[in-house]
Amino acid sequence: MPTVDEITRKSLAALRAAGVPEPAARTQLSLLLEAELRGVPSHGLLRLPRVIQRIRNGVCKPNATGRGLWRREAFYEVDGENGLGPVVALSALEHVCVRAADTGVAVAAIRNCDHLGMLAWYAEQVARKGQILVALTISEALVHPWGGRRAMLGTNPITIGIPAQPDPFVFDMATSLVSMGKIHDHANRGVAIPEGWALNSEGYPTTDAAAAKQGAIAPFGGAKGYGLALGFELLVAALSGSAIGREVAGTLDSEQPCNKGDVFIVLEPTTGAAGMVSTFMQELRASPAADPRQPVRIPGDRARQARRDHLEVGIDLAPEVWEQIVEMAG
Repeated sequence: MPTVDEITRKSLAALRAAGVPEPAARTQLSLLLEAELRGVPSHGLLRLPRVIQRIRNGVCKPNATGRGLWRREAFYEVDGENGLGPVVALSALEHVCVRAADTGVAVAAIRNCDHLGMLAWYAEQVARKGQILVALTISEALVHPWGGRRAMLGTNPITIGIPAQPDPFVFDMATSLVSMGKIHDHANRGVAIPEGWALNSEGYPTTDAAAAKQGAIAPFGGAKGYGLALGFELLVAALSGSAIGREVAGTLDSEQPCNKGDVFIVLEPTTGAAGMVSTFMQELRASPAADPRQPVRIPGDRARQARRDHLEVGIDLAPEVWEQIVEMAG
């Protein structure tokens, strides 16, 4: 099992070899490594070889940071110019966080940048600086509509970050039952997926992760998850001017420019909000548990514990992923 230091060295070397400038390489790796540390391998290092291949194929520009324009006083429109997702997103967030401090709210709508990765990473950074973040993004059509058999919608996650002590509240969820990255992680490990997660390419239920990659994921919560997925996709596309539905490409392949959309909404909390949020979260943790062996948790508690564990013992990367990273590092 490689240590975090070994993974960091090899991954940075692989990004540099692909022509990624040092600051951008560290930003991209920080996102992927944080997902891995927090037990979200679907958004972790398994995505690094694809990022590098996209750069080599010319559909991702490692030097781009995005071109922004204030369409309105509190609305920032960004053309990502095919840049790395976290690099473009952080650049946009710098602008809207400053503007929100004056206006109370500011929105960044981004199109044409690569996959953003784990949205919680952005929400935590904004919340630790004292502001609230609501983030939305869409993906390639990977999810079947409620009652359907064909992938028509993205996984379309939402993240909410709110300042609190000692750690901010961060909630990050997809509107699909699982992410496609989790399907890929199971396929890489040769592990079957649970029943109900996905359909195969012919629209029938499957537990074969490889077959699910070619099919469609179920929406979470049935019709309600489908409704949220559709609402978020329409909202993001309407604000960013991105592609929509089965026209979206570039989040899971290495050949096409990424044309999905992203929306960041930054808000200034009221005075004393962090203290109120912190107190209530502690009340929730201390509330009676249905199983005394499993205390009540706040979203993010488990991920922070996983992070501490992984920093101590290392990360159990899928062998195929580690071999690819080592090879790309030269």
